[in-house]
Amino acid sequence: MTTGRRVMTGVLGALALAVVALATDASEQAGDSGADRRVAAALARIATPPLGLPPVPVPADNPPTPAKVALGRKLFFDRRLSHNGTMSCAMCHIPEQGFTNNELARPVGIEGRSLRRNAPTLLNVAYVERLFHDGREIALETQVIGPLVERSEMGNPSIGHVIARIRSLPDYAGLFERAFGASPSPDRIGQAIASYERTLLSGRSSFDHWYYGGEPSAVGPRAVEGFRLFTGKAGCVSCHTIGARHALFSDGAFHDTGIGYYNAVVRPRQRTPVPVELAPGVIAQLPPEAVESVGDPEAADLGRHEVTLVPADLWKFRTPTLRNVALTAPYMHDGSLRTLPDVVRFYNRGGQPHPGLDPRLRPLGLTETEMAALVEFLEALTGTDVARLIEEAWTPGPPGN
Repeated sequence: MTTGRRVMTGVLGALALAVVALATDASEQAGDSGADRRVAAALARIATPPLGLPPVPVPADNPPTPAKVALGRKLFFDRRLSHNGTMSCAMCHIPEQGFTNNELARPVGIEGRSLRRNAPTLLNVAYVERLFHDGREIALETQVIGPLVERSEMGNPSIGHVIARIRSLPDYAGLFERAFGASPSPDRIGQAIASYERTLLSGRSSFDHWYYGGEPSAVGPRAVEGFRLFTGKAGCVSCHTIGARHALFSDGAFHDTGIGYYNAVVRPRQRTPVPVELAPGVIAQLPPEAVESVGDPEAADLGRHEVTLVPADLWKFRTPTLRNVALTAPYMHDGSLRTLPDVVRFYNRGGQPHPGLDPRLRPLGLTETEMAALVEFLEALTGTDVARLIEEAWTPGPPGN
């Protein structure tokens, strides 16, 4: 079965064998170095995803290879791809911070410019069909272009400027030719970075060993109670879905929790002190006038509506995965909820009431004990693969890295 350019389950068996063969050949030809073994392991994850994850969708025109993965990782960490040489993809998607940014609700881009939204994790991004919080991109291969030329992110004046920069750097000589048989171009930059990002697979959590692996002792009784609440009284599973054989903990759809409405309509009217994070964990309450006196005025974030222009999509944002959620604070599209207990309390209150609120949200009536159990269940969704992904990210790979 195929969907557009994506190769789905039926064809992935043959692709998986090809990926393993490519990875094995790469290791053997290079003398089976530690770096090459790591690339081989990354490719093998695509071929055989960790416990709890479904087959990885891979575009027919961009099958993964060792050369693409190595080049994509190099581009991902290269600050020279920003206009002034200070920003890389990894500075918002930090490996040891869950491939997001735990220190800031909304990351800081080039020249200290504040971004509009929280940095979504890249763990298991291979499965996301509509990327960014508003779903404006439909493929990893094209997703990277926006941040490269966005004024507040990497700030380049054009994608052509990025191509010229790469061509001028001696350490990129031959790398695109080795990976693609052709010189740097916008589509090949996207294909390389996407190939690396598809290796960031993390399953094999305590939950997976318990639910899919048949290991009754893999999670404790309070986490089991949290699962019962997650799928029952709390109703979380209606958006954060769980399948019979695997789970992404997201329906991939867009919902209005009320936070976008609150930020755009309620908060500006309140004129209450604005929390400003001066340093990680150091927050000062400043008068709104002081905040408004510096920087650009903050525009309302209309969510999915900015993509579709459909009135019913106002203030809707994509359901994020809950896998590794204990590693990816702060939460919500704007990073306004700093801890998992904060998130559970928000939903226990029924979100932020207003006329467009998703009908699934309602006061839940969870007790403090039940909320603690729910948090413990969410903590059981942390994959055992994350340490390896961090090591692969920071360890030098094949030539040119």
